[in-house]
Amino acid sequence: MPDRSERTEPPTAPPAARSPADAEPKTYLEKRALRRGSAGPLLLTGLGVAYVVSGDYSGWNFGLAQGGFGGLAVAAVLMGLMYTCMVFSLAELASVLPTAGGGYGFARRALGPWGGFLTGTAILIEYVLAPAAISIFIGDYVESLHLFGLTSGWPVCLACFAVFIGIHLWGVGEALRFSFVVTGIAVAALLVFAVGAFTAFDAGRLTDIPVHTDALGAGSWLPFGILGIWSAFPFGMWFFLGVEGVPLAAEETRDPARTLPKAMAASICVLLLLALLTFLASTGAGGANAMKDAGNPLVAALQPDGHATTLSRIVNYAGLAGLVASFFSLIYAGSRQLFALSRAGYLPRFLSLTSRRKAPYLGLLVPGVLGFALAAATGDGARMLNAAVFGATISYALMSLSHIVLRRREPGLTRPYRTPGGMLTSSIAFVLACSALAATFLVDKDAAFIALGVYAVALCYFALYSRHRLVASAPEEEFAALAAAEAELDRT
Repeated sequence: MPDRSERTEPPTAPPAARSPADAEPKTYLEKRALRRGSAGPLLLTGLGVAYVVSGDYSGWNFGLAQGGFGGLAVAAVLMGLMYTCMVFSLAELASVLPTAGGGYGFARRALGPWGGFLTGTAILIEYVLAPAAISIFIGDYVESLHLFGLTSGWPVCLACFAVFIGIHLWGVGEALRFSFVVTGIAVAALLVFAVGAFTAFDAGRLTDIPVHTDALGAGSWLPFGILGIWSAFPFGMWFFLGVEGVPLAAEETRDPARTLPKAMAASICVLLLLALLTFLASTGAGGANAMKDAGNPLVAALQPDGHATTLSRIVNYAGLAGLVASFFSLIYAGSRQLFALSRAGYLPRFLSLTSRRKAPYLGLLVPGVLGFALAAATGDGARMLNAAVFGATISYALMSLSHIVLRRREPGLTRPYRTPGGMLTSSIAFVLACSALAATFLVDKDAAFIALGVYAVALCYFALYSRHRLVASAPEEEFAALAAAEAELDRT
């Protein structure tokens, strides 16, 4: 198998797959080039943690109201297993297909154009809605901290999109370094919080939610019964949601075949540790019953009597840093997913044009305008996040399936990195992702159906229009065309 990373001319695609953009593929791709070599393993590890770190500060605790401490604990362990298996599966795929398409590119190779579009659209739903939701939370945070004298959150939402999109337009290297610094502040504060909270740890507080049901398995550890474990799945995901976006930086990474697997493995290890510390420390210090409805659970755990302390103030401001880090990095991920889908013709091609600084400016601005409009119009961050989780779980199932399909269909494919456990690892991720997808309907069926409606509209657009106008010279389509040609040679 030749090394595609060194190719300068794309292979000839089948005539049916070609489009007018392929008449001058070099010019077309030059106008849609990202800045290569901007990210190393440290910045990528920071990016993986940045996607997720806000979930340690809030959101996960609402799972206590669904499953209690025991239910959320089991859900978090299972979701941690799902993400770990999926990350190691994606690390292999990223080493084989290091393109900006990330999960969409993997599914395109394994499942064809329909599979690629289904996966890419699901990822896009996640990365458009999640930043919009987080911008609302940032606005609420600023308002609650009485910063700048603001009494409404929408100006903060506007400022977030304007300022942070501006940094991304400046350049990817500058953007990732900014994200790394803010993420470092948020992670350091989590570690300080854990030390402080464990000094007030009381195991009895873990199970202080009253049992109000006669459901199967109900007890002090599972106050809502065994079904509560399943209902808590989406909240167990909040400790890890977004880490799968690291491969979207492939085309801006130095030596992606080696760097991406290392960064992804390091990211998931950091996130597993932070999830364990945050969950145990806050619940043991503040009590599960008090945490289940807290908008700011870490601060609530440090001041059970309502009186602020020096440590709680530090954590409170660090929570804002965590929200900013996740918001900033998710904007990056969404822009790269939109860029890749547009460059290949799945979405309007003009959205993948890049600036002189090699930033996909329309890929940043269009989702930003849409995200701000949703945030300002609805103000319902929780529902948008639930809809984002729905999109995420669809993409997880399809990406895990892609690993299984490629292992079975192309066993001889050159793999610079191989997933530990092989297809067993990705099969575990697939089963758990399907279970998490079903659980989204248990938590907020309205959000799930809203996301499903958006998904249906996007699929109609693809079926009726864009699938007939794919760009054969785009990297993801080039990989697919070369694979099809090699398969044809093997048959003959």
